[in-house]
Amino acid sequence: MIFRYRNLNTRPCFPALLMVGILIMSLTLCGCQEESSPRIQEARSQVTVFPKNGAYTGAFMDFGATEDEISLDILEDFEKMSGKHQTIVAFSSFWGEQNFPMKNVQIISHYGAIPLIFWSPWDRPYAEDRGPDRFNLKNILAGMWDNYIDQWADQAKDYGKPILVSWGLEMNGYWFPWSGYFYGGGTPVTEGEPNRYQGPEVFKQAYRYVVNRVRTRGAKNILWGFHANNFTYPDEPWNSMDRYYPGSDYVDWLGLSVYGKQLSDDDWISFHTAMNSAYENICKLDSTKPVIVAEWGVGEFPRAGSKSEWIREAFTALETEYPRVKAAVYWHERWRNKDDTYSNLHINSSPEALEAYRAGVAAPHWLGHLQYEIEKPNVQ
Repeated sequence: MIFRYRNLNTRPCFPALLMVGILIMSLTLCGCQEESSPRIQEARSQVTVFPKNGAYTGAFMDFGATEDEISLDILEDFEKMSGKHQTIVAFSSFWGEQNFPMKNVQIISHYGAIPLIFWSPWDRPYAEDRGPDRFNLKNILAGMWDNYIDQWADQAKDYGKPILVSWGLEMNGYWFPWSGYFYGGGTPVTEGEPNRYQGPEVFKQAYRYVVNRVRTRGAKNILWGFHANNFTYPDEPWNSMDRYYPGSDYVDWLGLSVYGKQLSDDDWISFHTAMNSAYENICKLDSTKPVIVAEWGVGEFPRAGSKSEWIREAFTALETEYPRVKAAVYWHERWRNKDDTYSNLHINSSPEALEAYRAGVAAPHWLGHLQYEIEKPNVQ
């Protein structure tokens, strides 16, 4: 499945605002001056920022099998149901589609949100647990998909507004074909470097390769996310999320997938159990990057636990216990499993779940509109 605060207690530090990006409008103040006078051009620009106080709310909204079937009706219907305008709308851009989702980002922009794109090197039929395909990391590093990367980057640049991009998400699991599990796993890179392992190293090389190539094309409006799963599978030292971190020069925000029970044979766990260690570990990667819970949710399993209580716990905890979380994106989807059971993460899977979600997201902490800051004037 598929932006710092001062440390007053024992919490990690991070800056008050992170500029994410891009000119929204310019207000140029012109005045008459003598030609020989020094010129100060006050070009004031509004740029989108992560909030100093509070956090953005967002969602993936059951966008079909390719996770990209977006329409304005779907966005507006979800807003009406949830009671909150969304500031982030998440969807996938699978490499198997071989396109840049210009229509989708334009719809999201028209709606008044920032796109979060899960840009996944994955080929049809987009089935988990089947290993690398033609978009495997070694083919990427060999340059086989340079033309596609360049075209995607050029169109992202043409779009021009901020885009949050999660490339190669949940790499510390084994279900996606870009996982280090498939690229040598825990085999040491060399005998003398026991802390570097082949699987994570190949992923890091591919991540840097893609980011470098996109940046070379001038797509400066992209903010890159390092998006890990909360739990590591397999749970081995070589596979921990820190092994995969490509370096802070390549990352603008830190992302987590945080789920409760999704499948009938999963154990029921609390939101705190799902979140605590993952939050602690990802904050250690960089003390200045904002954290986004890029996916969160829980299924409807009344015999195992209360979904409504889980949602209430999540909203309260995210507001009061995890100060670096500047956005949270709910995974609103229902799907059929291979054993004919259903996983229903919809916010309206039951009246109680919907009531809990609406009450939680209604809190002032959860911002339904983007915030902006005026850039300082350029002095020439």
